Amino acid sequence: MPPRSDGSRYTHLSVVLFCPAPINFLGITFLGIGLWAWNEKGVLSNISSITDLGGFDPVWLFLVVGGVMFILGFAGCIGALRENTFLLKFFSVFLGIIFFLELTAGVLAFVFKDWIKDQLYFFINNNIRAYRDDIDLQNLIDFTQEYWQCCGAFGADDWNLNIYFNCTDSNASRERCGVPFSCCTKDPAEDVINTQCGYDARQKPEVDQQIVIYTKGCVPQFEKWLQDNLTIVAGIFIGIALLQIFGICLAQNLVSDIEAVRASW
Repeated sequence: MPPRSDGSRYTHLSVVLFCPAPINFLGITFLGIGLWAWNEKGVLSNISSITDLGGFDPVWLFLVVGGVMFILGFAGCIGALRENTFLLKFFSVFLGIIFFLELTAGVLAFVFKDWIKDQLYFFINNNIRAYRDDIDLQNLIDFTQEYWQCCGAFGADDWNLNIYFNCTDSNASRERCGVPFSCCTKDPAEDVINTQCGYDARQKPEVDQQIVIYTKGCVPQFEKWLQDNLTIVAGIFIGIALLQIFGICLAQNLVSDIEAVRASW
């Protein structure tokens, strides 16, 4: 192996910037949580069960985010430590692909707003059907409905899609014509969550429903939240984009410096 370029002006700074311990630790932690969750659900012992869930498995979020963070952290850190131009170029290209996908998604979301809304409606309803099939999905839906104070995609009646909550005469479930407890309006005086508060809620007149449950859908509530926090959301995305551009430029500059030093030997 060629000797390291002692005293090079970029080595120490690049190691500090490409090897942030919290990022690498978070990547490994997310991967560990995801694999642990799949092991608890028996997915690792039966890989084919990944496709059995009709809705979205939140574990994928941990695996994808953790995997991307780990790959970027490994390539950037080892590439800077060992002055490995292949890993640094991989880091730059991989980060560039992510940036391009984010930019493309943002443009498409702006241009095809109605299509995105339809896809979001389809996605939420698909997960409503699978509400009882996976505890992680159930917790995600409950958190979403509680946070945005909503119920269903466009209203509480979307829960008719679930076999336990629909209002058909053939439904023998005690939850028939009801909604999950996360749809219920909260009483600040109550310390204990009443998990049965949504029973028979949709059998009541609409005026009475508004007293006990949220009647607005999660899609319009999300749109309202996005409009109210547009500056913050835009600022976060711009900040992430600038960090990605900075990372790409830094990696390319480091590669150029390494190649220039090696060419002078």
